[in-house]
Amino acid sequence: MADSHATSTSASQTHVTPPELEQTLTLLTSHRSVLGYMLLSRGQPVTIIRHSGVVFEGEQGKKYASAIARIVQSVQTGLEEVSGGHNEGDDIRFMRIRTKRHEIMISPDERYLLAVLHDPATT
Repeated sequence: MADSHATSTSASQTHVTPPELEQTLTLLTSHRSVLGYMLLSRGQPVTIIRHSGVVFEGEQGKKYASAIARIVQSVQTGLEEVSGGHNEGDDIRFMRIRTKRHEIMISPDERYLLAVLHDPATT
């Protein structure tokens, strides 16, 4: 059986992640309630730089990556529309989406999208 916290990297690109990001990813995988994380590129098409957790493997991981990128883009576009274009520099910092079973937390920055899938019922 595969380790649910095994880390994978994209074979198509090699990205060097900053030490503080490495520390954050290590900390995330140590929490029992974290089902997995995805570190995604901000480019088009979005690519999976790294992931942890079986939920983000294979085709399912690609679906999550695409959906996360669309969610971030849609929210950013909506914010620009409601601000009348006056939100220069007011980018999304953090999003939290909760369903009955899971919670997904998304933290976009200039280079990456970090998404964490969390089971809120696990303490």
